Amino acid sequence: MTSATTDGPAPAGHREAPRRGRASGGDLRAGLLFLAAGAALNAALAAAGLWSDFAWPAIGASFVLLVLACERIGRLVPVKGRAAYERTLALGFPLLVLVLWELAADSGFINPTWFPPPSRIGAALWDLSTRYDRFSGTTLLGRPWLMPEAFSKEGWAGIWALVAESHVFATVARVLVGFVLGAIPGVLLGVVMGLNQTVRLMLDTTLSAIYVLPKIAIFPIVMLMFADPFGEAPKILVVGLSVFILMAINTMAAVRGIDRVYLMAGRNYGARGWSMLRHVILPGALPVIFSGLRIALGTAMIVIISVEFVRAKQGVGYMTFYYWEVLNPEKMYAGLVVVMILGVLLTYALQWLQRRLMPWQK
Repeated sequence: MTSATTDGPAPAGHREAPRRGRASGGDLRAGLLFLAAGAALNAALAAAGLWSDFAWPAIGASFVLLVLACERIGRLVPVKGRAAYERTLALGFPLLVLVLWELAADSGFINPTWFPPPSRIGAALWDLSTRYDRFSGTTLLGRPWLMPEAFSKEGWAGIWALVAESHVFATVARVLVGFVLGAIPGVLLGVVMGLNQTVRLMLDTTLSAIYVLPKIAIFPIVMLMFADPFGEAPKILVVGLSVFILMAINTMAAVRGIDRVYLMAGRNYGARGWSMLRHVILPGALPVIFSGLRIALGTAMIVIISVEFVRAKQGVGYMTFYYWEVLNPEKMYAGLVVVMILGVLLTYALQWLQRRLMPWQK
């Protein structure tokens, strides 16, 4: 009678657990070692009085060591905490840059006159947000704290008067109107160009040639098209043209890049004409179209800020350029901060729309 022996190879889980423990410990030690190396490098250069002479190589090496440390430490983050870890990286690094900027300005490493520290830029942004400019009759945000009183006295006319004085409202309105007026016909033309070779051959070269033109260069031509060349219509139209050309080219590439398997499957299920366009072509092209919309939105912001630099009396671009002219760098940088914030908020709004129109990507 043979008896079962208890000796034998250990279960796989018992072998893997120590290995994972050793790997985790190695990643942690490596991450801490990279951080310590970065701190030691900067401390040694500062102690020797050489940090200013080797500032940019030291900053580059410190960034590489920080990336390596974060990658090793990121391997230790459990799956449940991965999203929080990624948000920490996305928000923590910009905050670190702001802290270093503040320290560099206070220590005199950079000239605080032309590169004011974030604290002074923040104070300037607060002043712009709360102060009414009597010379131009404008504000940054439209003084929303006065809206309840204005509504009680003048109704919606009072609310609109406060909104109309806002630099942010002027810029956002121009961007959104021009973006919609350019994106919709651009997508439609791009679909036609993607499906019809004759139209594509006729228009592709022309659109490509116009695309490379600086949009600010065609703004004077656009001004000649309107009875009021200094009104809102030329500014909106140049934004719309920029978005239209970009979206036509992007959508054409999106339609032509659809996998032929999807088209064959649609035909096998009886899709023809409008049914094929609605259920196969547009859903297949939407991911690339939205990537183009995101680029087009950034282009629209760049174009309108450039136009406001040269021909506007209201808008974030005008405000930024005005404070450059009067040599007020804190408020000039505050204007640039507002532009970046608007870009982030508009991009998030576009991503929200993308999630609603493409729920299958979840």
